Amino acid sequence: MTELPSRAEIVIVGGGVMGTSIAFHLAEAGVKNIVLLEQNELGSGSTCKAAGGVRAQFSDAVNIQLGLRSLEAFARFPERPGQDIDFRKVGYLFLLSRKEDVRAFEQSIALQNSLGVPSRLIDPAEAKRISPLIETDDVIAAAWGPDDGLATPEAVVYGYAKGARQLGVHIATQCTVTGIERAGDRIRAVRTSHGTIETDTVICTAGAWSRAIGEMAGVDLPVTPYRRQVLFTEAMPNLPPMPMTIDFASTFYFHAEGRGLLVGMSYQEEPPGFNLERNDAWVPTLLAAAEKRAPAIGQAGIASGWAGLYEISPDHNALIGEARSVSRFLYATGFSGHGFLQGPAVGETIRDLYLGRTPAVDVSGMTADRFAAGAARPERNIV
Repeated sequence: MTELPSRAEIVIVGGGVMGTSIAFHLAEAGVKNIVLLEQNELGSGSTCKAAGGVRAQFSDAVNIQLGLRSLEAFARFPERPGQDIDFRKVGYLFLLSRKEDVRAFEQSIALQNSLGVPSRLIDPAEAKRISPLIETDDVIAAAWGPDDGLATPEAVVYGYAKGARQLGVHIATQCTVTGIERAGDRIRAVRTSHGTIETDTVICTAGAWSRAIGEMAGVDLPVTPYRRQVLFTEAMPNLPPMPMTIDFASTFYFHAEGRGLLVGMSYQEEPPGFNLERNDAWVPTLLAAAEKRAPAIGQAGIASGWAGLYEISPDHNALIGEARSVSRFLYATGFSGHGFLQGPAVGETIRDLYLGRTPAVDVSGMTADRFAAGAARPERNIV
């Protein structure tokens, strides 16, 4: 690691998609002397353990708009910042087997359509044509978003980081934040394992580690880490084209990855914490869901897998904004599984908040203090 500068205009804590996107967008806007700190390697937190899905199918208008703007940015990524991210517009398919879910998705789709997202409700037969591996005996309907798709998370991080460096951002990996110094209600410095950086602005994009960073500054960021695991199947001969497919009731999902599939689901028995060890306790639940919804997957061999962390907020919606109690502490965290796909738009948003501009998407309702004010805004379209 190169020597840290003694002074910075902004210190960004966390080198995943949020941190690198924000660094790039700020530097592109002409902000100088930006330092980005990452405790391990870029993308080594939640970002590069993401499933790679990118979508605008949400139930919250802010998430729909952030997703839509990010999809547009992913499509242009080879030109700006200039990196191939293997963006594939394969679509997202939510399978619905409960009447209450159909009603909820009808409402969400109406909102999505009003904001320019071409999603629609389709019947089980069309769903099976789109995703041939599925069984639809108990499926009532499905929500289909043809403009959604997949991208490679590590390539997105690398692209933003490369662009940020070219614009003068100092990126330091293997550098842990150990404290944030304040003078009254103003930030004055960030202490790290490699020295102290004087600054009056900190942007927290530390994902699952954000609560601790917030505490250093005296800001409550109610983010709780939970382990999530995914598996990769062995090669499956004659694998048909398919979208990201999600069985909404069970949260079981899969999409093509190489010559096989990436498969995953939430595990209700998972305790909170930073455990990143893989184990098989959740596999029987996964296989049972696969056997019901896509039997060919249950019969495929398992080649590998990994464990990552979700950063869960109390309402499964992001925390985006600037602290009121501390001068110039901004944050983008708590995305609860949909952070990677919103990285481009959130980078624009934090840039604008820092510069005093009006963001393209109104995120005023996403601040961390919404919980104390009794203004939680649950996002329903999550897995």
